[in-house]
Amino acid sequence: MLQPNQSATNQFHSNSAQLPPYCERLVAAEDEELFTVNTANGWLREASRHAVPKMLFDKFWFETELCILFADSNLGKSILAVQIANAISNGHSASPFVCEAEPQPVLYCDFELTSKQFEARYSVEYQDHYEFTDNFYRAELNPGIDLPSGFKDFDDYLNASLEKSIVQTGARVVIIDNLTYLRNETERAKDALPLMKHLKALKKTYNLSILALAHTPKRDMTLEINRNDLQGSKMLMNFCDSAFAIGESVIDKGMRYLKQIKQRNTDQVYGSTNVCICRINKPLNFLQYEFQGFGVEGDHLRKAKYGQGNDHMDEVVKLRAEGLTLKEIGAKFGLSFQQVDRLIKKAAR
Repeated sequence: MLQPNQSATNQFHSNSAQLPPYCERLVAAEDEELFTVNTANGWLREASRHAVPKMLFDKFWFETELCILFADSNLGKSILAVQIANAISNGHSASPFVCEAEPQPVLYCDFELTSKQFEARYSVEYQDHYEFTDNFYRAELNPGIDLPSGFKDFDDYLNASLEKSIVQTGARVVIIDNLTYLRNETERAKDALPLMKHLKALKKTYNLSILALAHTPKRDMTLEINRNDLQGSKMLMNFCDSAFAIGESVIDKGMRYLKQIKQRNTDQVYGSTNVCICRINKPLNFLQYEFQGFGVEGDHLRKAKYGQGNDHMDEVVKLRAEGLTLKEIGAKFGLSFQQVDRLIKKAAR
């Protein structure tokens, strides 16, 4: 008796003989098929042969994911990314953020810092260097090199060089700091699309886990961070597997918070009501994020001036009628509970 997947396969082949003329060249071609077709049960059996993805940086980033970390300039994206890379390369957790994976080679493509600037962060006055594991590879651009023949443009050359470095190092994890250097105009969908396709292709070909750092354009600091704050947000968000962001706290300029924005392998754990509060510090010779606790994102946002909430008056009244507290309503619009109370009273006049 035929198994379900065999029956489906036979049916698939028999139907191929009935294809319209313009599809016949695909049947005869020896090129790789664009679609891989299997039954749902067949896909489940195939997937069961692969290991369950482990956490690389707690619930924020899992193995084999293309993840995006985004934030405004000068908030410490690179500091956190190196800290994550270091933890993965030596198999330790960036406490308290769990790394379940075994130690594995990490390629960190640093398009931001010079080697001397990197040294300053991971030394004591350029002495007593921090000892990274040899699983940690760092790459930086050679600024004076000319475009070799055979490449149509610099992007083409950069992509090929990145792939070559992945092969040479045997990297399982790639961190790109930052996306701007792979494509200059990632805020435009037509430029973001080929970039994300290239990264997804690299991920699949070499079974990689990729973390790409990206900037946010100027944003309203009274509002919660969301997926629309990522530069080129729609296309980049559609193609990535997960994303998280760094926010700056108004409580203290040295304080940051981490927030999940998109996730596929887990539920949202670190959302607006449970962001991770951190402070940048340098104990000895390693600049890093130090975990301080959990908090509510609204407490770390700039409060909107009175009058700015007038546009939300109807929504505020509606939410209050639904039973939300003044504080809960305020968190949605970047208002204090006193401002929400004044708006409700103003609407009742």
